[in-house]
Amino acid sequence: MASRLPRFARGQFQVDYESRIDFDQLRKDRVERTQQRMKAEGIDAVFLWKDENVRYLSGLRVIMLQYRSSAQYGVLLTQQGLPIVFVSSGELARAKRSMPWVKALYPVPILEEKNLVDHFVRTTVKPLFEQLGIDKGKVALDAMNFLQHEAYQKHLSGVQFVDGETFMPRARRVKTGDELKLMHEACAIADAVTQTAIDAVRPGVRENDVAAEAMHTLFRLGGEFAHLASPFVASGERMAPPHRFPSDKIIREGDIVFIDIGASWNGYFGDCGRAVICGKPHPRQKEVYTAVYESLNAGIEMMRPGHTNNQAAEAFRSKAKEHGLEKNFIFLFIGHGLGATPNEPPYIGEVMEGSEEVVFEPGMVFAVEPLIWVPDVPGGAGVRLEDTVLITEDEPLRMTRTAFDDNLLL
Repeated sequence: MASRLPRFARGQFQVDYESRIDFDQLRKDRVERTQQRMKAEGIDAVFLWKDENVRYLSGLRVIMLQYRSSAQYGVLLTQQGLPIVFVSSGELARAKRSMPWVKALYPVPILEEKNLVDHFVRTTVKPLFEQLGIDKGKVALDAMNFLQHEAYQKHLSGVQFVDGETFMPRARRVKTGDELKLMHEACAIADAVTQTAIDAVRPGVRENDVAAEAMHTLFRLGGEFAHLASPFVASGERMAPPHRFPSDKIIREGDIVFIDIGASWNGYFGDCGRAVICGKPHPRQKEVYTAVYESLNAGIEMMRPGHTNNQAAEAFRSKAKEHGLEKNFIFLFIGHGLGATPNEPPYIGEVMEGSEEVVFEPGMVFAVEPLIWVPDVPGGAGVRLEDTVLITEDEPLRMTRTAFDDNLLL
């Protein structure tokens, strides 16, 4: 079991002196795992358009236009065979040259113009479905816009479309050893990014300055992007309540500064969040920070095989209650799944009704991030502390290691 769950980051390069990541095997394992689940659930094919699912099944790294997910790249996979990949036409030549493991590539327009969408489905998708014998089958979809939906109904009327949105996160939930190796590297970058931001905090710099320094480290170390489109740096009163993007606010003596940027590397995410004090803390800031720190530790301790996400949530909240701050959590979940996306089910402590209760299993990974804020404290009293946590066969493993701020602990 220990060899299946690697416990540290070895390095980003491929080397001849030790075994690291077998990317060919990784891609094969992800496809085979998905196909096994398809067979178990009676799904003839998956037809997926979310960026993370295309990357997961094909290895395609794409240019991501903001606000255009699910309209540029797709993948079609049946119970046997290799993925068929649809790429933005501008990516076609590069993909053909650099991705020899993909045997079928088709250009696709941005699927936001009615006639373009109709023509693509009629002349490319429909013939493929007929050729593969799935034009009367059960096909799982993950995301689409209205124009896609309209074209599928028109040209693929014999297909029974089912829920791929839930299917894929379940298929990805327990990570393989190679996936965890990638996540350890992502967490190592996330730690470096976080530390760079912490080192940049001083009176007179802006939140934007801190974010800029951190993003330089992210790209210098080969990170693909942060886990948020806009890195989360908030200081002082802007953390109570949280403003989850950096601004031109000048950081001042006595401000709490929160940093939550993370990193993606080779398609997998590491997530880390830390709050630090600029100068000397107010007593109330120390009380809130200590409550969050102890809440984080109590919740992580509960994250063992056989326990559930609901039990972990109760541990997070119970510790905060000991400090009289159980009603001061942000109105949000406390933890979330992590892997090929920066945020996915299952959730820990989701405040909205209907969240699934799951039993922790070795190989599952979560970002846990209790956030408590108290208003009207000079320099702000909003604190979040976040670690990426791997469920192992015994005690939970923190994959992120950035130090906490001893100046804020009681």
